Amino acid sequence: MSCMRQLDSAPWDDIINLIVLESCARLFGMVWLQTALPFIQIGLSGLLIVAILLQRTGASLGGAFGADNFSSGFHTRRGLERTLFHVTIVLGILFTLSALINLIIS
Repeated sequence: MSCMRQLDSAPWDDIINLIVLESCARLFGMVWLQTALPFIQIGLSGLLIVAILLQRTGASLGGAFGADNFSSGFHTRRGLERTLFHVTIVLGILFTLSALINLIIS
């Protein structure tokens, strides 16, 4: 059975044709998703990298070697910094979900 099957006049053929057309529509949706998902993941990863790099970090180079740096590491996020923090979380979740969907459909 192919997606381009001709419609016949018998009543049971209408049911079969409907089932074939529905399965072809689902198949087309999955093929489209498999084609588009790598591009979506590339875009999400680029946005995630930019969002991470734009965040302010409180740790300096001395903090990596054991210097006391705790007072500058904790602060309340306000305004754009808070929005960027939440956008980074959402982008990370979307990237993870796209990776899981890609794993499931491939």
